[in-house]
Amino acid sequence: MRNKSSRFAIPYVIWMALLVVAPIVLMVVYAFTSESGSFTLDSFASMGDYLSVFTRSFELALIATLICLLIGYPVAYAMAKEGPRFQRLSMALIMLPMWINFLLRTYAWMSILENNGLLNQFFRAIGLLRLLGVDHLSLIRTQGAVVLGMVYNYLPFMILPIYSVLVKLDGSLMEAARDLGANSLAVFRKVVFPLSLPGVLSGVTMVFVPSVSTFAISRLLGGGTQMMLGDLIEQQFLGGSYDPHLGAAISMVMMVIVVVCMALMTHFGEGEEQAVVL
Repeated sequence: MRNKSSRFAIPYVIWMALLVVAPIVLMVVYAFTSESGSFTLDSFASMGDYLSVFTRSFELALIATLICLLIGYPVAYAMAKEGPRFQRLSMALIMLPMWINFLLRTYAWMSILENNGLLNQFFRAIGLLRLLGVDHLSLIRTQGAVVLGMVYNYLPFMILPIYSVLVKLDGSLMEAARDLGANSLAVFRKVVFPLSLPGVLSGVTMVFVPSVSTFAISRLLGGGTQMMLGDLIEQQFLGGSYDPHLGAAISMVMMVIVVVCMALMTHFGEGEEQAVVL
């Protein structure tokens, strides 16, 4: 029986080896070698020239993640407290934009935010632009536009994990806390939120990781003026400044940082869960 199960696992092992392990090994080899194939750390040393890109990427990703959390948690909490019919309708409305292609959704925001876009036309129609004495508001090719694109595209990834945890919470725990004299705020702070931390940490990870490595959103809504790590890596492989060794080194550093962040958040979440149980 064990031999038969092992045979069924062979396609999965081959798939993982070709599409996961092999690219990572190739990335590590490129990161620690030069064009001649000799061992070197020059690619890591040259990353200091792009410190501003690293700073901008993590800063905008953290802002987008925080906004998604501030919006997503109340939405997930409200969904979990309502009945099944409202939950199904809310789920459909949240998932509906995700059925549309990612690039099409981002292009739609370009038509809304551009200088002659829908938003500026609306401001012009209500007289706001005339009041401010400007022809248009510069909404696109800004960091705010990039953060807006991140929040719009990744908000469902924050709502759904939190909702899936909140909807399964045992109501008797809240009732027991109220019987012991806790008010609604204390129940939320000491029972609901700690128990929902696995969903929060999962949502934070699912939003932060694609945000810090995005390149389509920063290129389309940032107009090339807000370069992020995803753009920098793509530039090293496909752009004019072709340097796959530097691109691999940046990718490796990003991967290590993301793995460390995920490990810390997972450890923190487990610690909070144990504290609630105790």
